[in-house]
Amino acid sequence: MDRLMNRDWDKGVVRYPDPAIEVIDPRFTPYVLGSAAVERIYTGARWTEGPVWFGDGRYLLFSDIPNNRILRWTEETEEISVYRQPSNNCNGNTRDRQGRLITCEHLTRRVTRTEYDGSITVLADQFEGKRFNAPNDVVVHSDGHIWFTDPGYGILMNYEGKKSEFERPTAVYRLNPENGAMTVVTTDQEKPNGLCFSPDFSKFYVSDTGASHKPGHPFTITVYDVEDGARLKNGRVFCDMGPAASDGFRCDVDGNIWTSAGWAGEESDGVHVFAPDGDLIGKIHLPEPVSNLCFGGAKKNRLFITASQSVYALYVETQGAQYP
Repeated sequence: MDRLMNRDWDKGVVRYPDPAIEVIDPRFTPYVLGSAAVERIYTGARWTEGPVWFGDGRYLLFSDIPNNRILRWTEETEEISVYRQPSNNCNGNTRDRQGRLITCEHLTRRVTRTEYDGSITVLADQFEGKRFNAPNDVVVHSDGHIWFTDPGYGILMNYEGKKSEFERPTAVYRLNPENGAMTVVTTDQEKPNGLCFSPDFSKFYVSDTGASHKPGHPFTITVYDVEDGARLKNGRVFCDMGPAASDGFRCDVDGNIWTSAGWAGEESDGVHVFAPDGDLIGKIHLPEPVSNLCFGGAKKNRLFITASQSVYALYVETQGAQYP
């Protein structure tokens, strides 16, 4: 908590090195820039999520789920504008191998693609004749297949979607966007949420935020081996998040996992960084629960963090893994 006191996150001068950045293990030190501080680049949302970087346009898109919109932050001018409203209470976003926007929509319970001309193509809205619960987060494999989680948060209440009954078990899906073919890759998690691949796509990570309904059970991220780019095997706990929920995360080029952490109080809210062996090596403390993050900027070395009502940015000495 001391790290956050007397800090003006909007305009204040920060003494270097930024006290909000905590080195827990020496392995984190090479990624910390002594003359880089955490910056709040936007505030005024209700719940930010789904950050995705468009390097070709030098802008960040992110969801403001309750306000039913996607916002755009432009790097050159640092201005905020509305990219899409209504957005169908969209949550997770990513880009496919052709650079198009892929979005998980809570209200319509579907996964969509935004074409180059701005039109929207529905990629999937049901499986085996039943509607999805509410697709949440999404990544794209190097082979072009789309992997997404369906925990159902968008149908638990009207605030982020529309309160409805669950029609399917919670699951993680693999979708072929060319022909619509789809498979369930795992149903191990109570509430599968964030997800990503290792840099070489040999491992797949997924978080479970359903532990909040199990007193005494910690939040975890599970890692699997990916077989033939299509199936998962050898699932095991990658890291124990304790009371902090891992909502969304990304992998850097060295295989470290940079994950959101939230709903555990001021000591834990922020970003937690785990080495490839699952050890916690660093934290970025923030004054709000964090939902998700992505790497961006001209050199992919700027971490963008969606956190409750705000978006933060931090330059780091690593880059996001080379997938959209």
